[in-house]
Amino acid sequence: MATKKPTAERVMEGIQDIIFDGEENKQKAEKIVQGIQEIKPKAEKVVKGIQENKQKAEKVVQGIQDKITSDSEDKPRALKVRQGIQEIMTGSREMMFNVDFDESKFELVKVNVKIKKLDPVFDGYTIVNITDIHLGQWLSPKIFEGVVDYINALNPDMITLTGDYVSYILDKYEKPLEHGFKRLEAKDVKLAVLGNHDHWLGEKKIREILKNSDIIDVSNDVYTLKRNSENGEKILNIAGVDSYMLGKDNLNQVMERLPKEGPAIILVHEPDFASKSSKTNRFALQISGHSHGGQFIIPGTGTTIFRGSYSTKYPVGKYKVGNMLQYTSKGLGTNVFWMRINCKPEITLFTLKSEH
Repeated sequence: MATKKPTAERVMEGIQDIIFDGEENKQKAEKIVQGIQEIKPKAEKVVKGIQENKQKAEKVVQGIQDKITSDSEDKPRALKVRQGIQEIMTGSREMMFNVDFDESKFELVKVNVKIKKLDPVFDGYTIVNITDIHLGQWLSPKIFEGVVDYINALNPDMITLTGDYVSYILDKYEKPLEHGFKRLEAKDVKLAVLGNHDHWLGEKKIREILKNSDIIDVSNDVYTLKRNSENGEKILNIAGVDSYMLGKDNLNQVMERLPKEGPAIILVHEPDFASKSSKTNRFALQISGHSHGGQFIIPGTGTTIFRGSYSTKYPVGKYKVGNMLQYTSKGLGTNVFWMRINCKPEITLFTLKSEH
């Protein structure tokens, strides 16, 4: 009795003998077979990874069983479950993708901003903004170090950070986050506000990391930059509010602390805050993140259909809101799923222009 051939082998023979006819198509079939053989080791590697991640998967299941369903303003639902998911997806990322920094996978977006009453002494002033690092998911500490090197090479006057520095795990990423923040170099100053994830994971610890890294926290506060010119001292104000999503914002306090003179820019994690900040008629520019650009930009449109809470109005790019320019960055990292489609991680370079 003849030995029955394995199913996969018989399928390959069928592809060659039935579907393809002729020498040219036979070669195509051979390429398909070769491709499947080349994929086999990768598939085995993925299977091995799934087996290695068994304990992490069990942690997710345990989290579900424990019914961690706190839904306060400070904690998302099922935080332990989300931590488990992050662990699994991080492990999968490290198996399937290169974890080294690759400049081609990032987008440097240059934005020129003309500001009324900006003194010529600030003309050409550069601000690099990064947001939504979500360190530990798609963006590994090693990649973050590459991002820092890239930013430093731009030699910016100021660096701003607009929140969500981690996702659902802080403990193992405290040191690499602080190390990267310390290495950021700006000619004048580094400023930051917090996002919702920073509060969920521990706003006190995040603020401590910022302080240790010589980054000034301007949440519900104002930083005033001063320059000497021929006409005396000129100023530029950079304000910030804490997380709008969690009700931590205090615009009234910001307005009380904001000097009457000098143009102003405001840093806010959530872009839809622009509907409030623009009504003050005091800010020329709001810089935000939060949305990740939906992690999917519709080709040819520059926008996204995926709009989360507090980023439904201004999900990605530039918007004119009253007399203010709202800019929403696509951010660096991702939340839960590390996939981005037509939506590269973004580093934004603002260049300020005076009317003169």
